[in-house]
Amino acid sequence: MNLATLVSSSARRVPNEPAVISGTEVLSTYGEFSDRIARRATTLTQRWGVRPGDAVAIWASNCPEYLEFLIAIWWVGGVAVPLSNMLHPREVADLLVDSRSTLCLSSSDRAQQVLAEAGGLPVGVIDAPGENDTRGVEPSPLCDVSWNDPAWIFYTSGTTGKPKGALLSHGNLMSMTVAYLADVEPVDERSSLLHLGLMSHASGLFALPFLARGAAQVIPESRGADPAEIWQLLRSHPRATFFVPPVLMRRVVAHDSASAEVAAQIGTLLVGAAPVLPADLVDAVGVFGEKVWNGYGQGETPCTISAVPQRLMAEAARTGNLDVLRSVGFARIATEVRVVDDRDTVLPDGEVGEIIVRGPTVMLGYLDRPEATADTLRNGWLHTGDIGRFDSGQLTLLDRSKDMVISGGANIYSREVEEVLIEFSDVVDVAVVGAPDDEWGERVVAYVVAAPGRTLDLEALDRHCLDSMARYKRPKEYHVLDSLPRNGAGKILKNTLRSALTTDSPDPTDAH
Repeated sequence: MNLATLVSSSARRVPNEPAVISGTEVLSTYGEFSDRIARRATTLTQRWGVRPGDAVAIWASNCPEYLEFLIAIWWVGGVAVPLSNMLHPREVADLLVDSRSTLCLSSSDRAQQVLAEAGGLPVGVIDAPGENDTRGVEPSPLCDVSWNDPAWIFYTSGTTGKPKGALLSHGNLMSMTVAYLADVEPVDERSSLLHLGLMSHASGLFALPFLARGAAQVIPESRGADPAEIWQLLRSHPRATFFVPPVLMRRVVAHDSASAEVAAQIGTLLVGAAPVLPADLVDAVGVFGEKVWNGYGQGETPCTISAVPQRLMAEAARTGNLDVLRSVGFARIATEVRVVDDRDTVLPDGEVGEIIVRGPTVMLGYLDRPEATADTLRNGWLHTGDIGRFDSGQLTLLDRSKDMVISGGANIYSREVEEVLIEFSDVVDVAVVGAPDDEWGERVVAYVVAAPGRTLDLEALDRHCLDSMARYKRPKEYHVLDSLPRNGAGKILKNTLRSALTTDSPDPTDAH
């Protein structure tokens, strides 16, 4: 089944309901939206020569045309390659080659940048005035595809190395869509999704269940994620759902415009992309009540491994249940999750090992990376590289295997150290990494960001750590930054922080 049928089916069922909204202005109904996509598909085939199976990259800012062309690629049987607009043009050029893209679609604010690096590859400007006139263009018929045909090449964040292209099929993404509707929230034509994050990542993926149910796609006029604008949009769009990484959730919750009355009317606050600290979840529930959903997923099994349901999250925040607040909840529907040792033997509750996943959302493999595919997909299971444990069916994510610090033979999980650091009143952001140490193998290093207008007393912070955790887990170094380096999905670039420790300056941002 072609993913584009999510739109064509909604167009038949609710043709007059809003499909795409810019701020508060309705740009198209579902009937109009589906028709424009079918005509965009003709543009792809006739002007650019796109054929079934061709990879088509999109490097563009969030805009209405992004959604239209994304779905048009599927309409003609192509494979979408959405690329983060946070990437440098040279990085984009590398991925265009890696993905074997036959065309790159870009927005007018960055098309010249990619054109200079694309090496002769055709570049289409999706929001150019001429592109928006589809009059006189005949609509294309919907291409028939199979369940296992690739639909999306999702490039991993590259936080630990060169990005790899995870091949996601139409079946993978259809299964993700059904799982969302089954165990996250009910969606109908009165719902809407605010696109605050990159459409090349989670925001674009979360669009699918909303398209399936004829719900509106709302794109902020600023095309960004300003907390004041977010609250304004939430007032204008009751039952709106939005996805945020933890750092943006913190800003939204703390903003002067925050209103429990408005928050009570939303659909769901979806938080993910990085571990969420318990204190941040408590604050979020304090504003949004039973609307906060904390999910755990990877690009290799998009948005679908485990989650803490909204009601359980609210109860845990009110009662101070840290076991729940520190967890990533229960396995999602149709998803099997295990914790195993280095021989893939299933471990009992309470024992720490690697998290592995099996289910219909797991990728086909990595594009042109047979060794990486074989290493990651073993015996029918996706090996996530994440470390965790189960407690009565509830999964706790402790660390990435690459982020765990081994000091003097002891395993130290960066997240538990980070949770202690963030409890200190003057700290608003933290990251813990391991640095090479001649005596201990590795030592714990903390990067911290001070609250606005505050100066960190590192001796007091160190005493707080000594009072709150075993001495061997306590950071041996502290570095104060103005901000932590993050990728476009909001994930902290710990590889950058580790690399900085091997240079003359341990400060990757040249902060104090």
